Amino acid sequence: MRYFVTFSYDGSRYHGWQIQPNGDSVQAQLQRALSLLLRSEIIVTGAGRTDAGVHARMMVAHFDFDAEIDGRQLTYKLNKLLPYDIAVSGVEQVADDLHARFSATSRMYRYYLHTEKNPFLCRTSCELHYPLDFSEMNKAAKLLFEYEDFGAFCKAHADVKTTICHITTAEWHQTSPATWYFEIRANRFLRNMVRAVVGTLVDVGRGRITIDDFRKIVEGKKRTEAGESMPAHALFLEDITY
Repeated sequence: MRYFVTFSYDGSRYHGWQIQPNGDSVQAQLQRALSLLLRSEIIVTGAGRTDAGVHARMMVAHFDFDAEIDGRQLTYKLNKLLPYDIAVSGVEQVADDLHARFSATSRMYRYYLHTEKNPFLCRTSCELHYPLDFSEMNKAAKLLFEYEDFGAFCKAHADVKTTICHITTAEWHQTSPATWYFEIRANRFLRNMVRAVVGTLVDVGRGRITIDDFRKIVEGKKRTEAGESMPAHALFLEDITY
């Protein structure tokens, strides 16, 4: 039987979602807790990979287990056992051919910025103090809909078979005089893609490159031509659809 676990986490203390030989990961914590509670070695497969320091308001993972599980009871026990920065919202049985990663039709990320010092945002938003033209940044973001190959925003030497992605949302939103977030949705994302896109859009907002330059960067498909990768702590995986 296959089960989906839906959960959230603060990624500050972890070396990303995926198990790493040199540090703790969210996947390792979840597998450890499930294996202990179900008294069997449990391997979980996540809907995607988040880098070190990146957070998730919604993540989904699946595991297989040869018995019926009381989802509400397991959710309660997991939350008692897991660290304070990982919270399970539900466990449910799904069809055996439903896959947390490959069955997902879209993922949505948000990258948060603030332009005034704020002690309550320092762990979850990127503080910038130079002027940004968000109107120009949104004009540049709309160009992403015209393309499918985003090699320009893929981490160098990443082990990927294709750099093709289908972006359906890409827009900056203002939430207060000093706070903004960039929302982007696609069927899939490349390693480090969102932070590289945001870094390049910030270059547009600062006037360091033009919108035409942004287009040339996308068309050039070279990571070395795009902007710097933004800090991980301000990036959230917000939603996954199936």
